[in-house]
Formats: sequence, C-alpha cells, structure tokens
Amino acid sequence: MLIPSELHLAVSGAGDRKLTTDRNFRVAIVNSKGGSGKTTLATNLASYYSSQQLKTALIDYDSQGSSSFWVSRRPEDCSEIQLIPAYKQAINVTRGWFLRPERLTQRVVIDSPSGLDVAQFKQALNECDAILIPVLPSSIDIHAVAHFIADILLLAKIRREEGRIAVIANRARKNTLVYQRLEQFLKSLDIPFIATLRDTQQYVKASEAGKGIFEMPRVDAKDVESWQPLLSWLKQREGNKFEQPQFFLNN
Repeated sequence: MLIPSELHLAVSGAGDRKLTTDRNFRVAIVNSKGGSGKTTLATNLASYYSSQQLKTALIDYDSQGSSSFWVSRRPEDCSEIQLIPAYKQAINVTRGWFLRPERLTQRVVIDSPSGLDVAQFKQALNECDAILIPVLPSSIDIHAVAHFIADILLLAKIRREEGRIAVIANRARKNTLVYQRLEQFLKSLDIPFIATLRDTQQYVKASEAGKGIFEMPRVDAKDVESWQPLLSWLKQREGNKFEQPQFFLNN
C-alpha cells in the first residue's frame, strides 16, 4: 500500500506529466533571541522522527552551524538524517535547489538563526506546517518572545486560528517562581502552550554523542514524558495535513 509521500498517479494523455503527493511535514523552531534552546529542540525532534523510520531532513540556518556539527557527530548505528546547511552559500546550483530535501523526505525540521528577521524569513515560515517557539523562564526571555510573537502574527501574516504556532517552555523547573510567571504569561497569549521541557544534563550528554535523548541507552523517564504533549500536538497537525490527499501537477 502506497503512503501519500510515495503516491504517483499518471495523467491520461498528459505525456510525461504526473500527479504526485510527494510531500513532507515541515516544523520550524524559531525565536529571535539566542540561547532559547532552538538547536536542542531541533536536533532532538529530528532524531525522534528519524528513529521512527521517517525519512528526515534537518535544515540549519544558524551561522554557528551547531545542528550541522551535531549531525556530523552522529554514530553510524544511528538512523541517517539529511543535513541541509542553509547558512552556507549555494555553489553552482540555485538557492531553491540547495535547500530542497531529498525526494520522498517525510519530515523536515528547521533550526532558525538567532536574531531572526521575521520579514525576511516570511516565506519559510509560511511553508511550514508547525512553528514551535521555545522560551526560557526568565524575565528577559518573556519580554523578548512577546515582541517576537507579535512580529510573527503581524509581519509573517500567520493567523492564530490556523493553529500552526505553539510555545514550549524550555530548560524549566516547575517548582520555581519564575516558571510560574512564565506559565501565566504563555497562557495569556491565546497561543497553545503545549509542553515544558526539563532542565537536565541528558540533553548535553545526548548532544555530545550526536544523538537525541530518545536514542540514549539510559534516559530519565521524566524527560521522555515531557515530550509527549509536544509529540501529540505535532501528530495532530500531521493528521490535519495528511488525512486528505493533495495532488500537484509536475511537468
């Protein structure tokens, strides 16, 4: 049985043209403020998808190349992740071709740069099926993310009712006063606040090994559990996209 990303239907009398549903599900990890944990979230999400036998690409827009370095460290016994170093210049090919994932890629995770200019990144954001915004529990980060979300809504023209945007509390300890203030703020945004990822050294250890926490031999069950609301939200978004076939005409 063919899955949507593999389905190709010949068009009668149309020569070499084909109708295809060779599609992927795109997730962007964004926040204009550095140090919010975008790369940690992007690499762990990419490793999760890949470990689920989904053909996965990771697009690294950050000039520091942290996601690229992480991919280069992946052990041979880990599932393969295609790296697209978007922070580099395309050589002898168009920019669009350079950024294109391999054929039949099912999941694309985008690690955006710090200091993200929403207006310049508008097209990439509008091509995404889900936009995740990690935010740290600090007054400075709360202030910064409020302005960033306003830019996404106003400059990128992404509407709340589309349900594509969600916020994640990152490196958080729930029993602290600053987390309670963050939680109160996030719930006031009228944007889904879907998960709280723990402040733990497991992410550091996994990153050093070129893995995600789901691939580590020993991992605290609480860390895995903290991802479940996020993964469930993404699963719902995936269902919304793939429940009806969409056909595109290729020449």
